[in-house]
Amino acid sequence: MKKLLLAGMLGTSLFAVSCSSVKKAETSQNQRSEYLKLKGDWQIVSVDYEKGYKIKPFDEGADAQCFVGSHWRLIPNNYSGAYTLNGGGACPAVTQPIKFEVKNGDTFMFKKIAAGTKAKQNTAGYSLMITNQSTDQFSLVQDVPFDGNTVKVVYNFQRTGIK
Repeated sequence: MKKLLLAGMLGTSLFAVSCSSVKKAETSQNQRSEYLKLKGDWQIVSVDYEKGYKIKPFDEGADAQCFVGSHWRLIPNNYSGAYTLNGGGACPAVTQPIKFEVKNGDTFMFKKIAAGTKAKQNTAGYSLMITNQSTDQFSLVQDVPFDGNTVKVVYNFQRTGIK
């Protein structure tokens, strides 16, 4: 009788673990499909924020409006990409390699990779929320702390190539 009870408990435990694994796999697969939607070439069509502030995103030393028209290439299968600021006027021409990932399906995290360094050597980066995601557009929302307040900066992306 003890063996039968033990076998029943073991069977129930295995069933619970296998169901849990299936749910985790389904969640992981759903997150991956959302993540893969970012694959391709994108352009920032607008940057929205409270205009009373001077925003210089991602330590580029350039005004947020310099990012309008910038090109972003995202390659999810190796977590790499780059963004390019076009330059002109007071805006610098910059091409910056990045490594990125999507956490929990809605947090876009990236770090800039300097020439001659490996991604694992750089521990600093940026975390933005993904919103309004569809096949051909999405937005990234960044909370920027300033004088005890938070300024929301919204980068609106439009697909330009590769689906």
